[in-house]
Amino acid sequence: MKKIKPLIVLASLLIALTLIIPAVLVLPFSGERHASGKLGEDLTKKGGSQAKEAKATSTKADAAVEVAVFRSAKSKIENVQLEDYLVGVVAAEMNADFKEEALKAQALAARTYIVNRLISKDTMGVPKGAQVTDTQVHQVYKNDDELRKQWGADYNWKRKKILDAVRATGGQILTFEGKPIDALFFSTGNGYTENSEDYWGGSFPYLRSVSSPWDKKSPKFSNQKVLTVKEFEAKLGVKIGTGSTIGKIVERTTGKRVGKVDFSGKVLTGRDIREKLDLKSSDFVWERKGDNIVITTKGFGHGVGMSQYGANGMAEEGSDYQEIVKHYYQGVEITSAEPMLATITAQK
Repeated sequence: MKKIKPLIVLASLLIALTLIIPAVLVLPFSGERHASGKLGEDLTKKGGSQAKEAKATSTKADAAVEVAVFRSAKSKIENVQLEDYLVGVVAAEMNADFKEEALKAQALAARTYIVNRLISKDTMGVPKGAQVTDTQVHQVYKNDDELRKQWGADYNWKRKKILDAVRATGGQILTFEGKPIDALFFSTGNGYTENSEDYWGGSFPYLRSVSSPWDKKSPKFSNQKVLTVKEFEAKLGVKIGTGSTIGKIVERTTGKRVGKVDFSGKVLTGRDIREKLDLKSSDFVWERKGDNIVITTKGFGHGVGMSQYGANGMAEEGSDYQEIVKHYYQGVEITSAEPMLATITAQK
């Protein structure tokens, strides 16, 4: 019997290893590590080690990808880890004083934008070797040295706050019917957002006009610009005569902005006028005062997608980042980006 015992012990160990090894191999690839969707919410509610692992793994997914950013001021390409890139974008695009949930919404939109661009291999508007610029043409980006100079004594807490927002949404993107969305955003609405086709021309089902009453609290909600009559006519290529009437608004958009203006037969869109006159918004009114035209605008930006001040207003009222993005991007889902990020990494 003494000779049989070692065999029994050995057999027991082999059986145990047979059970344990598959579990160890499967766990790192299971859906439980994603902090997105209902599964991620369940893990977060439990507050155990699984929830921590899900967050950490998502952060690793961001860290595995690099972004080639064309630094316009120095005309050179800077290769940046995705997580650092997102910190630089959120810091440049949104005020660090904003609520945490608004910063998370911005981080999610920024990650969605760049992941969409990377997987589609879109290099339009960038020099060879770069994937994105650091300007408003794509997303504004500032590196760590630039943020240190900008923030000064506030650097540590501001960077930590933004890094926390990026990591809280780690590995997550916004999708519509399984594909990353074009996550457009802007500063301040006029009380509404704009249908995509009313400004950009293309119709997207998730970029619909929605109410955004929180914008009215933004310091950028109302602006005024004064042009001479000659400047006005030259910039728009129109003649307005000497009367008090300055063109006729013949169309309004769903988002309450100016759709089209008829200048005695020459019709310009609200976007045309905004860009040619360098206005803050395409929601404008104007009046003639002597040889000048005073133009008053509501809102700041193109108005399509997520309003940043609107997002902060929602956060101040208690909305979380998921509620914020689902308000401004209609019908979207928050999805794990890991399969897409893994594809990007594998292509290098």
